[in-house]
This record gives sequence, C-alpha cells and structure tokens, in this order.
Amino acid sequence: MLKVDQLPDSRRAILLALKRQGPATIAQLADELQLTGEAVRQQLLQLQREGWIEAKIARSPDRGRTGRPATSYNLTEAGDHLFPKNYDLLNVAMLDAVASELGPEGAKRVFRRVTDERVATTESTLRGMTLEQKVEVLKNLYFEGDPYMEAEEVSDGFVLIERNCPYLNTAMRRPAFCSISVNALARLLGVRVAREEKFQNGAGRCVFHV
Repeated sequence: MLKVDQLPDSRRAILLALKRQGPATIAQLADELQLTGEAVRQQLLQLQREGWIEAKIARSPDRGRTGRPATSYNLTEAGDHLFPKNYDLLNVAMLDAVASELGPEGAKRVFRRVTDERVATTESTLRGMTLEQKVEVLKNLYFEGDPYMEAEEVSDGFVLIERNCPYLNTAMRRPAFCSISVNALARLLGVRVAREEKFQNGAGRCVFHV
C-alpha cells in the first residue's frame, strides 16, 4: 500500500501540512511551504486526481459577508490512510484475544458472524444474476479496496485475482482471518471457491478459483 513517504517531495509536503493543520487554502499552503500559489495549485490538482485530497468551498470569516467564497483543501479518507496506522497490530491482538477467551470454536463463530455481515450487505444486489454477472459485480466491489483486482474466465469457471490485499499484514500473521473472504465469496456466488495461490506462500497475490 502506498505511503506518504513514497510521494514526490512537493506533494508530500502539502499532505503533511494538511495533516498537521487541517483544511487550508492555496494561500495558506503557499505561505507555510514558501511556494508560489501557482505551484501549490498544480500540486493540489494532481493530489485531487489521485484521490488524496478534496476541495470544499466555504466563506472565509475574514472576507466579510460580500467576499468571494474561499476554497479549502483537506485530506480524503484515502489520503489519511497514506499516513502510518496501527490497525494491523490491533487486529492481530483482537484476533488473539478472541481465540484466547473463546477458544478455537468461539473464534470460528466470530468469523462466521463477520462473514454473515459481509454477505448481508451484498447478497440482495446479486439476486437473480448469472455466475458471470456476479463475478463482475464482486470484482467491482473489491476494486474499492484493491484497484488491481482482476477477474478472468478460464476453461472450468472463473478466477478472481487479488494483488493488493487491504488486510495483508493481518492475514500474513493470522492466516485464519482469510476464511472470511473465502466463505463470503462462496456464499455470494453460490458455488465452491478455492484459494489456489496465497500471499502467505510467497505468490505475491491471492487467486480464488470459482
């Protein structure tokens, strides 16, 4: 997953400024970063295209009632996730706590409950569709978390190829976590799903054979 430190210097500086101070105008960013307004504007346009920031129009308090609205820029949810998070460590700790408190069977019940919830949010959308249509819809849903998701038709069905698992660090430490995705896919598609390649085995991707 892309991190803020991997971005070009000027764009990274803008994101860091927005992270520190919250919404800011072009003038405010230019002043803080000692850049021209046009230079900041160009970088903001690129950051918007990449989905890391959003623009909002609001009347600035110091412009008075008749002043022109000011455009401020802020991080999107995706942009905020460019910064370090400790979700993976928390997820692993919670999975271990569940297994410790409830035992293996209790952990399986929790996984089934999570699977139920994931299925419930999508199954009505797929009702009445062919397998091919379901695969295409699920690929597009997964695309939100993995823009490199692919779906291919093969001689004996379909394969979904996941190249950028959004839960990779958790899954690498606790592979049982992956049962949620496999079981949810099987229930939503109404057919058996086999995971033929795994990140955990060094494949660099997960391949689900439908």
